[in-house]
Amino acid sequence: MSEAGRREGTLSEKLSTAADFLSLEKFCSTYIMEKLMLLYIFLFYWHFLNALFTVEAPQSLYIVEHGNNVTMECTFPVNGKLKFRDLSVSWEKKDELKKQVYVLLKGEEDFRSQHSDFKGRIRLLKENLKLGQSLLQITDVKLRDAGFYQCVIGYGGADYKTINLKVKAPYRTITQRVVSTGDNKWKLTCQSEGHPQAEVIWQNREYEDLTDKANTSYETGSDQLYRVTSTLTIESRTDEIFYCIFWNKELQENTSAILHITDSADAVLWPESRRFVGAFLVVTAFSGSVPLFMLCIRKARVNKDHRAPVANSATAELSKDTDTHDYRDASFEGKELKYIQIEKT
Repeated sequence: MSEAGRREGTLSEKLSTAADFLSLEKFCSTYIMEKLMLLYIFLFYWHFLNALFTVEAPQSLYIVEHGNNVTMECTFPVNGKLKFRDLSVSWEKKDELKKQVYVLLKGEEDFRSQHSDFKGRIRLLKENLKLGQSLLQITDVKLRDAGFYQCVIGYGGADYKTINLKVKAPYRTITQRVVSTGDNKWKLTCQSEGHPQAEVIWQNREYEDLTDKANTSYETGSDQLYRVTSTLTIESRTDEIFYCIFWNKELQENTSAILHITDSADAVLWPESRRFVGAFLVVTAFSGSVPLFMLCIRKARVNKDHRAPVANSATAELSKDTDTHDYRDASFEGKELKYIQIEKT
C-alpha cells in the first residue's frame, strides 16, 4: 500500500473514533439529564407528600424531678379511622450512640432492640394513637434519662420532631444529727442527696457564717446522685439553734434545716418515767384484781347465809356496805392516790 493510502486509512479511522466518542458523550449527557430530571421529580413529590404529613411536638421541653414520672407527646395527622397495620412509631434517645426507647412497627410492639436503660420503665399509651397522639411515658425517671429524644412517625408519609428532657434532683430531705462531745462542745451533722453538687452553708441564730468551721464530703452512687455530708464542730451552750443550708447553684434552689441544741438528759428521762408508770399500772391492776375476786366469794357466802325469808335486811345491807368500804380503802383509793402523785412528779 502506498504512503498516501496509509494516511487516508489512518485519517478515516480517526474520524470514525471521534464520531463514536461524540455519540457516546451525547448519549451519556442525555442519560444523566434524564436521571437528574427523575431524581428532581422524585424529590419534589417526596417533599410535597411529606409536607402533607407533619409531626408536631406541642411541648419541646420537659422538666421532671428525679424519681417521678413523665409523659412526652408528639402528634401526627390521622385523617379518619387509624389503620394500625400502616402505622410505625419510634422513640429514640440521641446520645453519643443512639438508644432505642420504644418501637411500634406496623401496629405491633417490638422490644427486642430496646436499650437496657429503659427496660420495664417505658409505656406507649396506645389508646391515644387513634387521636393522632404518640404519648411516651417514662416511670421512675433517672438522671441518665436527661437528653434529646426523637419521635419518629411513619403513616403514609414520615416525619419526626425532637424533644428535650431535663431531670433535676433537688436536695429535698435533710437528715440531722446533734452529738455532745462534752464541755459544751457539739458535733452537728446534716446529710442529703441531690444533683448537681450542692454547697452547704452553716449559720447560727444571728445568721453569722460558720461554713469555714465545717467539714463537707461528697460521694456519688450508681444513681449519679451526690450524697453530701457536712459536719460542724462547735462550742455552744444549750438551747441554741443552728442552720444548715444546701445551696444548689445550677437550679437556683436551697433547702435548709434547723438543728436545736437541748439538754439531752430530758430526752432520756422521759421515756424511762413513762415505762415506770406503765409498769406500775400493770402491777396495780393485778393487785386490785385479787381483793375483787375475794370480795365476790364473800358476797356469795353472805347471800347464801341470808337466803331465808325471815332474814334481817338491814343487817345484810350493813354488812354489804362495810365489805365494800373496806375494799375501797385497802385496795383502790390508796392506789389511786399514789398513781396521781406519780403522774404529777
